[in-house]
Amino acid sequence: MYKISKMKIFLLVCLILVLVFINACGDRGTKDNNIVIKDSDRDTNNVNVGSNDNKDDNENEVVGSNDSKDDEAVVETFLDENNVVTNVESIEVVVNKQRNLDEKYVPEDLVTLTDVPTCLANPEVNQLKKEAADALTDLFEKAKEELDIQLYARSGYRSYNTQVSLYNGYVTNHGQEAADTFSAKPGQSEHQTGLAMDITSETVNLQLTEDFGDTDEGKWINENSYKYGFIVRYPKGKESITGYMYEPWHIRYIGKELAKKVYESELTLDEYLFGE
Repeated sequence: MYKISKMKIFLLVCLILVLVFINACGDRGTKDNNIVIKDSDRDTNNVNVGSNDNKDDNENEVVGSNDSKDDEAVVETFLDENNVVTNVESIEVVVNKQRNLDEKYVPEDLVTLTDVPTCLANPEVNQLKKEAADALTDLFEKAKEELDIQLYARSGYRSYNTQVSLYNGYVTNHGQEAADTFSAKPGQSEHQTGLAMDITSETVNLQLTEDFGDTDEGKWINENSYKYGFIVRYPKGKESITGYMYEPWHIRYIGKELAKKVYESELTLDEYLFGE
């Protein structure tokens, strides 16, 4: 009787040990599977938000959601930690009140305008980057052909130091609050890129005035300049976005492809590229 009871106890203990072992193995397998899943999720997140590393130095920070549809390309802001643009030689560079140019920056390929009429004697402002200068020549020739009107280039490239002088003069004469609505602070002017031109016509006495937008020349520029790679950079009704008053005379070269997209979107360059 004693032997039978002892045997039963031994078998029962063995059974319990087997069940414990099986359960332990099952738990370990589940835990291993969980680790694999978590590692897989982490790898996926790293792929989707790999640009988060850029946030540490603010350079080429990615704008927009990782959930963008149709594999839409991300937009890079091209800013360093001091809000100075880093793609400065690109024709798509954006300069505004939040995006600055280095004070020492001078475009690499400035050329003097020779095939379009100019207004001012200052040789500095009669320059543009070569690609923009060639496009401006085509634009002026087409306006002459279609409307029999002559456009004039008034102010193109302006150095940082020239902008210092202009801006300080406007502040002295009009006060800073007013000056900031129509004049860029040094380092924030598109003119320093060599890609912007203020244009005018004899119908407004070769001046820069909002009335230019109501002339045949101004209307034609607004409706056709994109075909030659230009946009009216500070359009009417967008003052709160651009930070500047309506300037129908200020056109900016960004290339035909992008200019067409911006024109058709009815957005400013800031809105189109960055949602600003």
